[in-house]
Amino acid sequence: MLNKFFIYFLLSLFIITCSYGKTLEESLQTTAGSGYDTGKLNKFKKAVKNINSGIKYENNNKIKKAKKKYQIALDYLLDANKEKPGDPNIINYLGYMTLKLGDSRNAELYYLLGLSIKPDHIGINKHLAKLYLETQRIDKAKQRLIVLENCNCEEYQELKSILANY
Repeated sequence: MLNKFFIYFLLSLFIITCSYGKTLEESLQTTAGSGYDTGKLNKFKKAVKNINSGIKYENNNKIKKAKKKYQIALDYLLDANKEKPGDPNIINYLGYMTLKLGDSRNAELYYLLGLSIKPDHIGINKHLAKLYLETQRIDKAKQRLIVLENCNCEEYQELKSILANY
């Protein structure tokens, strides 16, 4: 089982990083990082800051500025993933930013990778369910809702409400 996970992880990493112009060898070399630098604003926090800024731009219909912020956030997230590979929160945001930048195929790969690490991750399940709804895969979205059923969280209520309209 562990070998299967490792192969899936490497394959996913290869597919994802190749879409950003890196080779498998470069990807493997960069996944050996240690944790975050606690003395400065780390790359993950910088990414989240840019994501929030991008969302504000998007809400004000400034799409070009939002996309620029999302791309900056994605770059920070890729670096954060090199420093701390396999962190489901980073992987969740990688999927989210990839989707925001228009690449639903790789976003889904990130989400599935994240779920292979932490199957009950609330954010990943929520975002993957929304992706499934956008791509008309209602049954798969309902499966994500079932996973969140006992979380006692607003994400469950939000998805339940959205699915009620389908």
